[in-house]
Amino acid sequence: MERVSSTTILPETLQGARDDITEQMGLVWQQIKAPVIVPLLRLTVFLCLAMSVMLFVEKVYMAVVIVIVKLLGKRPEKRYKWEPMRDDLELGNSAYPMVLVQIPMYNEKEVYQLSIGAACGLSWPSDRIIIQVLDDSTDPVIKDLVEVECKRWASKGINIKYEIRDNRNGYKAGALKEGMKHSYVKDCDYVAIFDADFQPEPDFLSRTIPFLVHNPEIALVQARWKFVNSDECLMTRMQEMSLDYHFTVEQEVGSSTYAFFGFNGTAGVWRLSALSEAGGWKDRTTVEDMDLAVRASLKGWKFVFLGDIKVKNELPSTLKAYRYQQHRWSCGPANLFRKMLLEIARNKKVSLFKKVHVIYNFFFVRKIVAHIVTFVFYCLVIPATVLVPEVEIPKWGAVYIPSIITLLNAVGTPRSLHLLVFWILFENVMSLHRTKATLIGLLEAGRVNEWVVTEKLGDALKMKMATKSARKPRIRIGDRLHLLELGVGSYLFFCGCYDVALGKNHYFIYLFVQAAAFFIVGFGYVGTFVSHS
Repeated sequence: MERVSSTTILPETLQGARDDITEQMGLVWQQIKAPVIVPLLRLTVFLCLAMSVMLFVEKVYMAVVIVIVKLLGKRPEKRYKWEPMRDDLELGNSAYPMVLVQIPMYNEKEVYQLSIGAACGLSWPSDRIIIQVLDDSTDPVIKDLVEVECKRWASKGINIKYEIRDNRNGYKAGALKEGMKHSYVKDCDYVAIFDADFQPEPDFLSRTIPFLVHNPEIALVQARWKFVNSDECLMTRMQEMSLDYHFTVEQEVGSSTYAFFGFNGTAGVWRLSALSEAGGWKDRTTVEDMDLAVRASLKGWKFVFLGDIKVKNELPSTLKAYRYQQHRWSCGPANLFRKMLLEIARNKKVSLFKKVHVIYNFFFVRKIVAHIVTFVFYCLVIPATVLVPEVEIPKWGAVYIPSIITLLNAVGTPRSLHLLVFWILFENVMSLHRTKATLIGLLEAGRVNEWVVTEKLGDALKMKMATKSARKPRIRIGDRLHLLELGVGSYLFFCGCYDVALGKNHYFIYLFVQAAAFFIVGFGYVGTFVSHS
């Protein structure tokens, strides 16, 4: 009997202790909720609503501009002088300007032949073009392959230069800057830049260079990207939707209104004198392309975006590669904003309206507010109001504004309208990393200048994967688990359960679906998985 009584008393003691802890936690929560949690949450809701309105106004403004541009037919050929380059019997090929084509690359085993081949296939007089391959590869095998490819094209009469350096200082910006130091560059008027996976059409130069030749105020001509692997998986379709909006709307609006937009780092042609006047390439951030564009714009130079010219390239199809890319694309602009805010404000060469556009529209709303409000409002604050019912979010802020913003974002890719819900969920998940990267950039924290080259799979590796599809690769758990996503997913799931049991907001459907999206990404079931074993 003694043994029985002791075993029954012990669980009752534990149960009592557990009840006491739960009761104490409940009391602490009730004591701090009214004086601390509720006011803080109300303030956060107010700030998030203010940021939502900023983003909403920006999206509507850009939509209106695009409609006006389309209705008025304000094509670049009508806004600027454009005439095709023609052969001159007296001058011969010297009637054509000298063009440098730079292809920076780093261990690009799968795609180096594509970009070099496309660049060597550009329709331009052979004595008026120089192809410069800037190879920062650290793998000696890949280095040899790239050099052999360059020699192969040189044997066909192509003026191609294979350039290497003994360090990777400044990463891509350092390579481009070093490439400009060679003596033969002094003879060039313009420079076209293509990343290692970009494949311009043969008529690329004949369609872009005339804008620079006939309009001395233009510094940059930017073409649009065309994605060769957008249908590879759901993740690449989501990327296509975001990037199509960027090109179709953001770049077009900047080009049509203030003749300013961020250089995309590739598929563009610069006037060398403008590049030099702006101070050349700088490696102070991970967005050397945007840095150069802002500095050139502050010197009074104009930019033109040509949406009709599309250059084929590859989207990152692994989650790891995409996360690294998004970190760079979010951290860099925030850090550049911190470094250039006063320089832009004090500039005397451009108008007040252009300065406001660059500081407020281009940097603050699109590069900072857009990331922060997406994650903080939709993934933290709205779920928190389930736990604190005293704080209410107006329907216009929780439903109407986000719905309109989403629909406006979808105009760039009409073929993917049926994937809109998936896109929203995926963008909310990725906003976690974009917000983290934005804060790192603003605060200049540890990973502010982290540069990881976006991995390209290329056709060769895809074929290799297809042949080995029967053999399942061994996957380490650590390669697939992403703790931040799993943590946010658990928080959303908890808030959803609380809403079902005790809440009155009826947010639980959204919370469960968004939690599922975080879990799917958290467990690594997104994108193409490539085993490196």
